Amino acid sequence: MYLNCHSYFSFHYGTMSPEGLLQEAKSKGISSLVLTDINNTSGCLSFVQQASKYGVRPLVGIDFRIGVRQLYIGIAHNNEGFAELNNFMSTCLSSGKANVPEKPPLFLHASIIYPLGTIGPETLSENEFIGVKPEQLNKLLFGNWGKYISKLLAVPSVSFRHKKDFNAHRLLRAIGNNTLLSKLAVSEQGKEQDVMYNEADLASLYERFPELLENTRALIQSCTIDFEFGTHKNKRTFTGNPDRDYEELLHLSIEGLRHRYGESSEVVQIRLEKELALIRSMDFVSYFLINHDIVHYARSKNYFCVGRGSGANSIVAYCLGITNVDPIDLDLYFERFINPYRVNPPDFDIDFSWKDRNDVIRHIFDKYECGHVALLATYNTFQQKSVLRELGKVFGLPKEEIDALVSERKNPSTPDHIAELIYKYSHYLHDFPNHLSIHAGGILISEKPLTYYSALTIPPKGFPLVQFSMIEAEDLGLYKFDILSQRGLGHIKDTIEIVKQNQGIEIDIHDLKKFKADEKIKDLLRTSHTMGCFYVESPAMRMLLKKLEASSYLDLVAASSIIRPGVASSGMMREYILRFRDPSRREYVHEKIGKLMSETFGIMVYQEDVIKVAHYFAGLSLAESDVLRRGMSGKFRGREEFQRAKEKFFSNCAAFGYDPAVTLEVWRQIESFAGYSFSKGHSASYAVESFQSLYLKAYFPKEFMVGVINNFGGFYRTEYYIHEARMSGATVLPPCINQSMYLTSIEGDIIYLGFIHLGTIEESVITNVIKERTSGGLFASLEDFTKRVTISLDFLRILIRIGTFRFTGKTKKSLLWEVHMILGRQRQTVPSRGLFGEPSRKFTLPDLCSNEFDDTLDEIEILGFPLQLPFHLLDQSLSSAESICLKDLITYVGKEITIIGYLVTTKNTRTKYGDNMYFGTFLDREGLFFDTTHFPEVAHRFPFSGNGCYCIKGVVVEEFGYPTINVQSMTKLPYTQISRVA
Repeated sequence: MYLNCHSYFSFHYGTMSPEGLLQEAKSKGISSLVLTDINNTSGCLSFVQQASKYGVRPLVGIDFRIGVRQLYIGIAHNNEGFAELNNFMSTCLSSGKANVPEKPPLFLHASIIYPLGTIGPETLSENEFIGVKPEQLNKLLFGNWGKYISKLLAVPSVSFRHKKDFNAHRLLRAIGNNTLLSKLAVSEQGKEQDVMYNEADLASLYERFPELLENTRALIQSCTIDFEFGTHKNKRTFTGNPDRDYEELLHLSIEGLRHRYGESSEVVQIRLEKELALIRSMDFVSYFLINHDIVHYARSKNYFCVGRGSGANSIVAYCLGITNVDPIDLDLYFERFINPYRVNPPDFDIDFSWKDRNDVIRHIFDKYECGHVALLATYNTFQQKSVLRELGKVFGLPKEEIDALVSERKNPSTPDHIAELIYKYSHYLHDFPNHLSIHAGGILISEKPLTYYSALTIPPKGFPLVQFSMIEAEDLGLYKFDILSQRGLGHIKDTIEIVKQNQGIEIDIHDLKKFKADEKIKDLLRTSHTMGCFYVESPAMRMLLKKLEASSYLDLVAASSIIRPGVASSGMMREYILRFRDPSRREYVHEKIGKLMSETFGIMVYQEDVIKVAHYFAGLSLAESDVLRRGMSGKFRGREEFQRAKEKFFSNCAAFGYDPAVTLEVWRQIESFAGYSFSKGHSASYAVESFQSLYLKAYFPKEFMVGVINNFGGFYRTEYYIHEARMSGATVLPPCINQSMYLTSIEGDIIYLGFIHLGTIEESVITNVIKERTSGGLFASLEDFTKRVTISLDFLRILIRIGTFRFTGKTKKSLLWEVHMILGRQRQTVPSRGLFGEPSRKFTLPDLCSNEFDDTLDEIEILGFPLQLPFHLLDQSLSSAESICLKDLITYVGKEITIIGYLVTTKNTRTKYGDNMYFGTFLDREGLFFDTTHFPEVAHRFPFSGNGCYCIKGVVVEEFGYPTINVQSMTKLPYTQISRVA
C-alpha cells in the first residue's frame, strides 16, 4: 500500500537497506509496496529478489527530484514500464547530473504521480495521478476535488523506521549538502513522520477519504515486476546465430590447438571436446567468442594483454589466445573452470597496459549495440575513518579534533557528548552507500537493453554506467567482462621497444618455454633480485622468494598465491615453506587431504583446493563446493546458501566419521585461506608476466629499468627504480636541455631523466623545447636558448637549478646570474632571430662555488628525491659500528647492532590485540635492501618521520636464512652541510 518508499540508495537521504525496508514491511503487516529511490534504481534488483522471503509483493519505480524537491514519482506497471522509466531517468542523467524536467513524457506502461498542488487535475492523462500525503488531507476540503477523486492517491512517504533513523537522515543531508548540521535548512530534510504505518493506522489516517486508499490499492494490484533471476541475460550470440557461433568457436579452437600443441595428444583432444560440449550446453559460446574478439582486437593493435582468472584453467581459452596458460601442462583443475552445476561462466580478467585499455573499452562500446553495453558500478560506502571525518565536519570540529577522533584519541577541546554522538552515528552509518563508483574493470554486454534492469548514468569516463554492482548483476544473470589495466604490461612493451632502439635487438617476449629453463632468471628468483618485476618486487614477495629459494616457474605459481593475506595470517605460508624446504615435514592432517594436494604438500594454496576438499573430502556437490569457495570471498558469506553449505560440510564430515579435531582444522584452513587466494590458473597467468619481466631484467637491466620508470607504476617510487638502474651499471643523469626527451631515455649505458620528472613545468613548455631543438638544432648556450624558446623566468630557473644547462660548463649559480643579465626586468623570454644574430653581452662574475649539499637539496626540491643515495650528506664522524651493511647481518644473528639506512617504504599492520606495528624497508650504504620490524611499543616511541636516513638499533633475527632487524630504537639523521667545492 506504499507508493513512495526510499532505501539508503536514495543517497544521503534514505536510512534503510532494501532488505531493511522489507523487514519493516513484514513487521507492519504490509503485503505490497513500491521502492522508489530518488533518481536511482540501485536497490531495485535486490529488493525484488528478496521480497518473497518476507512475504511482500514488490513493485518498483523512481522518485524524480531536483535536489530534494519532488517533481513526480514514476511507478512501473510491469518490466516494460520499468524500462520506460529507466530510459527517461538515463536521459536526465546523461550529463552526469540529474537534470529532471518539470513535466515527464507520457508512458505506456508506467504511471506518474504528482505532488498535490503542483499540477491541475484537469490536465492529467490516463496514467497520471496526484499524490496526497496525510498532512495534506485538509486541502481536499476546499475546491472541486470531489470531481477528480479517481485521480487522487494516498502517497505517504517512507524513509525512516524511528527517531534514530531520522537523526541519521539529517546527518546524511548535512554531509550531502556539505554544511554544518546546525545550518541544515528544514526544506532540505524529510519529515520525522515519514515512517511506515500498519494497515489499520494507515486506514485511520485516510478515514475521511477512503477512496484514496482504494485508488492506491487498485494501482498496486494492476502492477507487477519479475526479473527472472539466475537466467542468462548476456548477449546470446556473437554472429547473430547460435549454430554459427558454435561453428566459429569450434573452428577457432581447432586452429588454436594446432598452433599451441602441433600434433596434439589424446589427452588434449579429449579435454578440448569435453570443454566445447559443456560450453555449448551451458550457453557460454558467445561469452567465449566476445572475449576472443577483445583479445584479437588488442593484438591487431599490437597491445599487450594477459588473460587470467578461473578461465585460465580452460584449454579452449588457451587455444583462443585469451590466456597463455596451458591447463594440461600445469594439470589445472577442470571443475574450477567449469562444471555442469555452475550457473555462471568462468572469470576472464584481461589485463592491458594502462596506455591501451581505454581504446579496448572504446572498441567494445563501438562494436556492440548502444544501450546493450555499459560499465558496471560499485557502491562507495562510508567506512570507519571516512564517516568519522564527515561527521566531524558536520558538527563543526576543526581538523586537529577530527584527526583525534579518527585515531581514537581524546581531544580536550571536543565536548564529550559531541564525541559520543559522532562515534554512535559513525557505527550506525558504517557501510551505508555514499555514492556510485565505477567497477575496476567490469563491463556488461546484454541481450536486452540494459535499461530493462537499471537507469544509466554517464560518469566522467564518458561511457554509460549501470546503477548496480557485480553481486546484483550475477544474481540477475548478467556476467561481466573484466577489462583491467596494469603498469607491468606497459613496461614490458616499452622495454622491448627501448632495447630495439638502444641495442638493435628484436625480442620474442612470448617464448615462455625458453624463459622457464633460463638459469639467469632462476638465479634472480633464488636471490630475490626482482626489483621492477611484475608482482614479485614487493618486500614481502622478495622475502618469500628468498625463504623458499624459489627457482622454477611452478615455485613462482605457488608463491603468487600463498603470499595472499589469508594464507600468511593462518600460519600456512610458514608451514608451506617448511614443507617445501624439508620433505620430512610433509605430514597430512588426513590421508585424503594428502592425496588431493600432494603437489602442494597437503596445504591449500589455490582456490580450487577449497572445491577439491569440499567435494572429495566433505562430500558436497560441485555446486555446493563452489558456493563455499565463493562465500569465502566475503561478498557472499552472509547468504543463506553459504550457511547451508557450511552446515552440510560439518554434518557430512561427522557422518564420514572424521575426528572432529581434523574437521575443525580442515575448516580453519579453508576459512583463513580462501578469501584471499588465487585460482591456480590466475597465479600461473601472473607468473607468465613475472617471467617476462625477469627475462628483460636478466638480459637488458638498464633498458628494463627505463621501461619501468616511464610507466610510473610498481610497488616503489620512481626514485628507487632510478637507484636500481644505477645498481645495474647505468649512469643516470638529470635532465639535459640538449639530450633529454619528455620521458626518460637511454643511450648506451647513459640514462637521461625525462623532463616529465620536473612536475612543476607544464608539458606544453617542454613540448616546445623539444620541437625547437629538433627543428633548429642543439642549443649552443643559455642565451641561445632564450632567443629560441618562450619560457617564463620561473620555469627557466628550475631548468638551471636541476642542471639542464650543464653542457655550457658553467656552474648553476653563474647561470642564475646570467639569466637575469639576459632578461633584465622581463619575466619571460621573447624569442627573436636576427639575420646575423646579436652580439652576446659580456660581463664578468666573481668565482661562485658549486656545493654538493645545495645540489642535492635542489634535486630533492625539484625532482622529489636525490639522484644518489644521500649517505654522503651525513656527518662523517659517525662511528664505524654504524657502517654495517646487509651482507654483514647474517653474522650478527641474535646480537644487537647499529645500522644506518635510507628509508624506502613502510607497511602498517595491527596485532591481534589491535595495536599498530610496522614493517620497514631500507637501503644500506651499498644500495642493498634490508628489512625491519617495529613492534607496537617501539612503533609508538620511535615513529617514522618521512623520507631520509635513519640510525637504527636493534637485534638481528633470521628465518630460513633471511635476516631482518627487530628494532629497539630509531632516530632520523639530519643532513649536514660540509663544504665540498667542485
